[in-house]
Amino acid sequence: MTEQPEKAPVSEGPGPVSDTRPGPDRTAELEQERDDYLDALQRLKAEFDNFRKRTAREHEAMSARANEALLRELLPILDDLERALEAAEEHEEAKLEEGVRLVQRSLADTARKHGLEEIETDGAFDPHVHEALLAQPADDAEPGSVVQVLQKGYRLGDRVLRPARVVVAE
Repeated sequence: MTEQPEKAPVSEGPGPVSDTRPGPDRTAELEQERDDYLDALQRLKAEFDNFRKRTAREHEAMSARANEALLRELLPILDDLERALEAAEEHEEAKLEEGVRLVQRSLADTARKHGLEEIETDGAFDPHVHEALLAQPADDAEPGSVVQVLQKGYRLGDRVLRPARVVVAE
């Protein structure tokens, strides 16, 4: 048997290097860390954008509800003014009629400025925006069409504040 010379143990290299230059492994590690921070920042930015948009929508909805409450309170005043105008026309009191008309026009303009719209009553009955109080036979109207408006209906944006109360042809 021949003896082989002992091999010197292979060293793995020196311990931690205090060199400031990153090696290939350290570079990959730093790039991963950078990518993680960038991803977290982008997610945070998206969450903040969503929060800002949600807050704006909630603010608009709250504002719309406040307008809705105000306009709901003003509707009986509009009705009273319209009835007063009808009564004044019958008695031919021009000054009273003119004054009431100015108030009614001003109030209606203010309500329109806040988004109030009158519901159309021409044509067919629509249960989403009309409330049928009576049904009566009508020779000159198609069945299911609005024959007479008993009380105007109003909407605020796409929401019905009060349906139009109508008489429908049978």
